[in-house]
Amino acid sequence: MNFRRALDKDIPQIHELLKQVNLVHHLGRPDLFKKNNKYTDDELKVILKDDSRPIFAAVDDNDVMLGYAFCVHQEHPNDNLLTDIKTLYIDDLCVDENCRGQHVGRSLYDYVLGWAKDAGYYNITLNVWNCNESAMKFYESIGMQPYKVGMEQIL
Repeated sequence: MNFRRALDKDIPQIHELLKQVNLVHHLGRPDLFKKNNKYTDDELKVILKDDSRPIFAAVDDNDVMLGYAFCVHQEHPNDNLLTDIKTLYIDDLCVDENCRGQHVGRSLYDYVLGWAKDAGYYNITLNVWNCNESAMKFYESIGMQPYKVGMEQIL
């Protein structure tokens, strides 16, 4: 398995993985999530060129994408409340459903973690939907822990 920044040529594979992860969210919370894909080709092309929003790809020896991690640089300089730290937010992490259980997610996360450390980030954060129990268990198994909780009351 190899790791690299995602490229324009990966867009079809990214869309396939986005469909997989979006279906999990749609099935878990159809009141919130449509079956639509999260991004258009043009939106992905813009993100792929944006160094503040790197997409990391786990690929096999044939350069086929096994998983991705959409990341976002976050910082709050001169904020009255928050300290001035660099956070790497993982907006979306997905492993192809055909590759799950093969440590692709763990390896991809470890790659992102090393990249973030080398780039001087203080922490890595992400959000996980409560309806996605397998994702929560996975993130806890790799050493992540809750740092804030979102709550709702449906009216």
